[in-house]
Amino acid sequence: MMAEDGISDFGFAKRKAAKQLGAADSDALPTNAEIEAELRAWQALYQDEEQPERLYEMRSAAIEVMRLLADFRPYLTGGALDGTAGRYSELEIELFPESAKEVEIFFLNQNFHYDHREPRRPAPNTPEAILSFDWDEVPVRLSIYSAGAERSGRRGQERARLAQVEALLNADGRDRIPPADA
Repeated sequence: MMAEDGISDFGFAKRKAAKQLGAADSDALPTNAEIEAELRAWQALYQDEEQPERLYEMRSAAIEVMRLLADFRPYLTGGALDGTAGRYSELEIELFPESAKEVEIFFLNQNFHYDHREPRRPAPNTPEAILSFDWDEVPVRLSIYSAGAERSGRRGQERARLAQVEALLNADGRDRIPPADA
């Protein structure tokens, strides 16, 4: 499901798979690390040439979006960061503005089209809002958190600032992305 359908939420994918298999025992479910290892193996078999190019496109788009939204303290997360992004993956970026409305006002002032989605389940570490849009044919999901949530981070979730994403892209062996002020 994660490789073919673009599901990026490990917990959601586990629950969906367990339901399809009729499994009630959550102890029998694989860990996120086991799923990630199998996802990488599947991509190596079935997307060997396509996946690295898609990853490069997504990281390039991430840099552009993160530069645009620099005032809102963006972090890249998910498959584009950890290298498991595939054909149907969304670019996942977390923002930490003073107010979620600031981001929406910014988009409205830029005449930038986006869709507003409510978070799936209200819980302690869920975003205040989710905005989605396409950036050069790359689907983007912005998860907007309160400014104070930036310090706490999410358990088991890696995230990277703009400079780290630029370093990842450069490590891919491609030409250097021009600096933001160029």
